[in-house]
Amino acid sequence: MKNLFRKPDALAGYLFITLAAVCSSPGTAATEHAGYPLQASPMTGGDGTVDQADTNAYSLPQGNLSMTKRLDFSVGNSFFRNPWVEAPASTDARDGLGPLFNTNSCQGCHIKDGRGNPPSVDSPSVSLFLRLSVPADPDTDAQVLKTQGFKPAPVYGGQLQTAAVSGMKPEANLHIEWRTLTETLPDGTRIKLREPVYRIGSPNYGPLPDDLLVSPRVAPPMIGMGLLEAIPIESLQGLADPEDKDGDGISGHLNQVWSIDGQKTVPGRFGWKAAEPDVHQQAMGAFAGDMGLTSSQRPKTDCTPQQGCDGFPNGGEPEVSDKIARFITFYSRSLAIPARRDMDNPAVQAGARLFNEAGCAACHTPRHTTGEVADRPDLSNQTIWPYTDLLLHDMGDRLADGRPVFEADGREWRTPPLWGIGLTQTVNPQAGFLHDGRARTLEEAILWHGGEARPATDAYRAMDAADRASIIRFLESL
Repeated sequence: MKNLFRKPDALAGYLFITLAAVCSSPGTAATEHAGYPLQASPMTGGDGTVDQADTNAYSLPQGNLSMTKRLDFSVGNSFFRNPWVEAPASTDARDGLGPLFNTNSCQGCHIKDGRGNPPSVDSPSVSLFLRLSVPADPDTDAQVLKTQGFKPAPVYGGQLQTAAVSGMKPEANLHIEWRTLTETLPDGTRIKLREPVYRIGSPNYGPLPDDLLVSPRVAPPMIGMGLLEAIPIESLQGLADPEDKDGDGISGHLNQVWSIDGQKTVPGRFGWKAAEPDVHQQAMGAFAGDMGLTSSQRPKTDCTPQQGCDGFPNGGEPEVSDKIARFITFYSRSLAIPARRDMDNPAVQAGARLFNEAGCAACHTPRHTTGEVADRPDLSNQTIWPYTDLLLHDMGDRLADGRPVFEADGREWRTPPLWGIGLTQTVNPQAGFLHDGRARTLEEAILWHGGEARPATDAYRAMDAADRASIIRFLESL
């Protein structure tokens, strides 16, 4: 890689792609292997890709963002990072936390804008929480299924909150135990996997329902969300094959979810089960569920009347003002993708081909082109390499949570983007992989894949050690 990046003197602290250098560099056109494109340029996030590979790799704005927009990014960054406090408070722009919550800042879950992690043995759960629901009747619960996608648990709502403000009790404690499983590959290699077992202890608001459905969720990385939102829905629909008409064993489909602003059902693309249609709704949902903060879009939090939340002071109506909400949404849409690394390494190149040959790219779709985004030329008409189709896929029994959300059943998960995944533990050394962080390594994550991904996983198992290592090297380069 030769001089693809430079730091403009007037913008110290940020790294930009130098388009002229990229355009004149050889080998930037994509090639194909096994029917899937091979990435030949390091510019994973299009023109806004940044050259950052340290602990701050996920925290830079789009490299092609204008100076004016960078100011908006900085303001959003401050509200994303700084903690919210109980009301009333002198910091009235950030008060109203709780009464029930999981964390007091966005950064508390999305550590350095990256993944969260499961708690250690004696630490409280912060960046991993449990979604809650109970089985619903399609007839009597039709409205709540249409607008929420699930039936909230009586008293405890749709999310277990393990923290509370003064004078309020947390809903319960979350405990995780780990079971060790040993996977033996055909060549005799033995790999230890860990499987989480969740237990809700000391519920403070009455007994939990006997038919309670729970789903663990660890915070995903924030990078590239604006680019993912800019992929035309027609492109994603073109990848869907719910009836598996082509007979390849892959039957991905779009979730169909409720748009609060549009007051209609639309395709979902964000969250582990693609239950949110856009970045703004995802962010306001996190404010309400994770921090107990209201917004004009979500004027109610997950705290139910039976828990006595109405007796506590609030931070205004709404607590997250529309202005702050716009800054947070802009920030969430504007975090850049770090550039690919080590692309000239023979093992990385071999791993890219093996990734395609094994069929991994059938769901982790390598390349997309974004559409036109009003007032966001930095997101518009970009060739990007997120390695996702944003569709729901059956991932098998071992990863199933048994909890449906909208049209995602209890075995289905949205294909997570792989861009930046090689820097996951550089950004947060405690981070794990998959929806609950159970996988400590990329190899463990691969081996947990089942269902539609089983043939690809079996292909990986059957490889010799050198080829398996090449696939991991490829993933580490992303």
